[in-house]
Amino acid sequence: MAHLRSRRRHALLAAPIGLALTASLGFLPGTASAAAPGTGTKAAVTADGPLLSYVVNTGTDRATLAKVKKAVGQAGGTIVASYDRIGVIVAHSKNPAFGTTLRAVPGVQSAGATRTAPLKSAATTDYGKPEKLKLDKAGALAAARSAADGKEPLEGLQWDLGAIGADQAAKVNPGSKKVTVAVIDTGVDDTHPDLAPNFSASQSASCVTGKADTTPGAWRPNDPAEDYHGTHVAGTIAAARNGSGVAGVAPGVKVSGIRVSTPDKNSFFYAESVVCAFVFAADHGVSVTNNSYFVDPWMFNCPDNADQKAIADAVGRAAKYAEGKGIVNVASAGNSNFDLAAKEIADGGSPNDTTPQPRKIDPKQCLDVPAQLPGVVTVSATGVKSQKSFYSNYGLNAVDVAAPGGDSLQVPELPAKDGRILSTMPGGDWAYLQGTSMAGPHVAGVAALMKSAHPKSSPQEIQWLLKAQAKNPGCPTAAYDPDGTGKYKAACTGTQHVNSFYGFGIVDALAAVKN
Repeated sequence: MAHLRSRRRHALLAAPIGLALTASLGFLPGTASAAAPGTGTKAAVTADGPLLSYVVNTGTDRATLAKVKKAVGQAGGTIVASYDRIGVIVAHSKNPAFGTTLRAVPGVQSAGATRTAPLKSAATTDYGKPEKLKLDKAGALAAARSAADGKEPLEGLQWDLGAIGADQAAKVNPGSKKVTVAVIDTGVDDTHPDLAPNFSASQSASCVTGKADTTPGAWRPNDPAEDYHGTHVAGTIAAARNGSGVAGVAPGVKVSGIRVSTPDKNSFFYAESVVCAFVFAADHGVSVTNNSYFVDPWMFNCPDNADQKAIADAVGRAAKYAEGKGIVNVASAGNSNFDLAAKEIADGGSPNDTTPQPRKIDPKQCLDVPAQLPGVVTVSATGVKSQKSFYSNYGLNAVDVAAPGGDSLQVPELPAKDGRILSTMPGGDWAYLQGTSMAGPHVAGVAALMKSAHPKSSPQEIQWLLKAQAKNPGCPTAAYDPDGTGKYKAACTGTQHVNSFYGFGIVDALAAVKN
């Protein structure tokens, strides 16, 4: 499964292609001598391993940070970025023992490699393409009717807006320009006519290297033909009601792009980039972040693995910092039809940047980051019939709320006809996609409407409102087996009000602006 929360074509879904890092990387010396931590003796430091990126998590007091930064250099590392307020240092090193050495330094709470492949990896992943919008007679008539009714030209094909009352909410309160949703993703094409009116360049950046780059346009997709995921997500959140194309859930709010995917066909979302993104959003007045991905290369990060522990720690610190700055963090639950509350899950795709090694994990201990981090709103996906999407992860007390993500097995009546989600694409285009990647931005849009209506509300209060106002379909009365083959069979547990498929329920955009 791809780390992006939309699905591959062979599973009747589309997902974007990936990318890998192009940073100017300095050369480290072949060997060096450094003091072994806690001793006065010199220990040889080799630099004959692959060049990897690391996160080093430490205390935030000035003395500890200074000592740890010195130890990074002594261990053959080069500091790329240091987020002192949360105690996260990003470093590169060719020393195979770098992580082990740093973990022994007093004041270091965790440290590990953020990847298993070298920084310049040639591996590629081939994903399916999205289905571009092609208007047949029914679609053309729907578009014409939408325009005649004062709606956006393609709004008649957006069944998802009506499913959560977003079309009606726009008439009450389309959202405030003082509220910005940051799309942490593959980049956003801010030149799209549906996005340009609401795009905030001052709150956008590229965090690919682990350090924010605010050069104009740095936030745009590296390859518009391949890196369309973030632009699609952005349109669902805040496509403007301006007589062009589609409408967003919160068409009056601002949207920004923070690009974190590596710039080649891998499209990896590594921890240092995500840490950078959360901190940048927090320091630039963002109100909501949308996270439709899992942090590579591990689908789940287990605390008994030093590298995975460091990844979860670093991203967790950054997400908590953002929440402390008033941000509501929204994340997609994933597309493997996993029960995230099960005793055991078979993770067959990690690490995804080299050779996956199938393993059994306990999802209560091993976290899907950022979706399962404390304080993050975790979103499952539904189709046009308000049923769980066949691919969507679920889990009692693991999913908070649900939202339309599309489902090709739940086909709507005309005029929409397509059960997936229509939204913006790079180059002024539109396309259908489905996945929990598409569900998350619906919730991010509703959260933005809530922030608009209740500007002084804390992230915790917004989360409470999302849950309190959600409408829960309840567990299905019949066994859940959407295609009748058993392939996507799932068991719903819980009550009418809180259950494993929908959490507290499907979010309600109209209630968000009326209550």
